Amino acid sequence: MTPDQIPLLLLFLFPLAYSPGPGNMFFAALGARFGVAASLPATLGYHAATLIVSFAIGAGITVALVPTSRSFTMIQTLGAVYLLWLAFKLYRSHSPQSLADAHPATALDGAILLLLNPKGYLIMTLLFTQFPGDTLPDTALVATLFTANNMIAFLLWTFAGQTLSLLFNSPAAAHRINTGFAICLSGVALWLLLS
Repeated sequence: MTPDQIPLLLLFLFPLAYSPGPGNMFFAALGARFGVAASLPATLGYHAATLIVSFAIGAGITVALVPTSRSFTMIQTLGAVYLLWLAFKLYRSHSPQSLADAHPATALDGAILLLLNPKGYLIMTLLFTQFPGDTLPDTALVATLFTANNMIAFLLWTFAGQTLSLLFNSPAAAHRINTGFAICLSGVALWLLLS
């Protein structure tokens, strides 16, 4: 990859990273519920997995995960079910018992979200069809830029969720925000199942 291709790569990634998707909705909800600082372990877990998986895709290791394969369909279904489970937990997070039991997502939760995110695999595959790494260092550079750009997008979504919860900080408003994010996550899950 030449230096003049980096701006093109970032321009290519902008709508993919910043548009609503499973990861963005999850981190916005996490930010609304726990704040940016408490969301950092999940962010780091998600993006450590992103770096590893995107490098593997760029190096051609995961050719079995083409969108028409059974492996991809299984990941898509598991990812949708996982998002529905997260949406249910978020919706119920207003109950007194759930408030007592609540804890921020962990690095493992973040990594699982990436591994069960078929949109992520599609984006990574598309990324390397447009910006193939001719060498392993090139592939590592593309994977690193992709991961860093994605992390910035997720932090912005997390911050937006936190800001939303600060603006509307009554219990009733928190319940409406959680319900709204639960509906968004459910919508993304249904989109995954139907696409």
